[in-house]
Amino acid sequence: MFHFSATFRKNTVRCLALALLLSAAALTPALAAVPQTAAMQESSRSAAQSGGPEKQAPLSAGKTQSSPSQAAPKTGPARTLPQAPKKQSVPPKDSGITLTISAAGDCTLGTDENFGYDGTFAAAYDAADWDASVFLKGVEPVFRNDDLTIVNLEGPLSEGGVRQEKTFAFRGPSHYVNVLTAGSVEAATLANNHSYDYGEDAYWDTFRTLGEAGVMPFGYEESQILSVKGIPVGLAGINDLAGGAEEQLLTELQKLKAEGAQLLVVYFHWGTELAAVPDPDQVYLAHLAIDSGADLVLGAHPHVLQGVETYKGKKICYSLGNFCFGGNSNPSDKDTMIFQQTFTFRDGRLAGSDAGRIIPCRISSTPDCNDYRPTILTGAEAERVLAKIAGRLPGTEQEGPVSDPEDKP
Repeated sequence: MFHFSATFRKNTVRCLALALLLSAAALTPALAAVPQTAAMQESSRSAAQSGGPEKQAPLSAGKTQSSPSQAAPKTGPARTLPQAPKKQSVPPKDSGITLTISAAGDCTLGTDENFGYDGTFAAAYDAADWDASVFLKGVEPVFRNDDLTIVNLEGPLSEGGVRQEKTFAFRGPSHYVNVLTAGSVEAATLANNHSYDYGEDAYWDTFRTLGEAGVMPFGYEESQILSVKGIPVGLAGINDLAGGAEEQLLTELQKLKAEGAQLLVVYFHWGTELAAVPDPDQVYLAHLAIDSGADLVLGAHPHVLQGVETYKGKKICYSLGNFCFGGNSNPSDKDTMIFQQTFTFRDGRLAGSDAGRIIPCRISSTPDCNDYRPTILTGAEAERVLAKIAGRLPGTEQEGPVSDPEDKP
């Protein structure tokens, strides 16, 4: 099992939450060995169908709390789960450990109230009789057989909050988190331009809902360290649209390294919507992240695929595109991908990685509309998507937007 610890904000809300947690912990002997803050446990998912080992669901370790420029939370929930953790066995020295990460793009599990009902994610969820597993069923075998799956959760999961003054504001009820858990997703960045669509209350509702379900929330000043197979994996989420990205990136990476992370993943929200190639700012931040210690750089916000670059032996996925995307019922560009990479550790330290692989997908099981069920592509369609990605590296010239203006969420 994975453990996390968090340094809570010194305010009334968090102090009360921590007091409640400590009261509960006193009744649970298994918590006696956990230092200071909250801990949580998620049962490992079975990989019996694949014949492989169980995939463990990571739990979080919270960090510091100064607020970002646009999405500055003043308070936050205690990051807890109701179950006590079990001690994870430490791998023997000199044994090689492999750790496989899968990454996907924008997951908007909800809709804009101005969209009506027909054709929306809410309508699709109801049509499935609230069976959350159907949405990621087409990609779940990939996610189940890796060690850590990361997505960009774009929009709060909450029944509360007030819609903000903006063109598009997304929200889904808290039980939509079951889409992620049923699909074997363990971590989600909240550092994007839709996490605060219903204000701070809904943001922290989402943070708490994810944590209680065993999906690790991270982003802004809430960088996290997860223990995956005994390896401390650091996750940082940076919203370049909020400003101050360079300073926040350097601060969060330094913080994660100081706390012992042996693998550093940065998920950016950046770039221009519908742009086929990364802009100079994306390239600068991506290279800065790797120069500052990041081992894998991921990106979202353009809502279309961009190139995958190798820089100093590290991979940069400039835009993973949409994935399980409730922001548009029928975008003209439905191409997406899963990026997967395996890292090798010896004596607890990173020893190398494979070249990574792109798994071409479509955001829907049908090309005719968006049914919010990402599907793996094969044959000629897969080759087409791979060629598209290869042609969208930095410096590649593209004329105009690559999708219809209506695709913009």
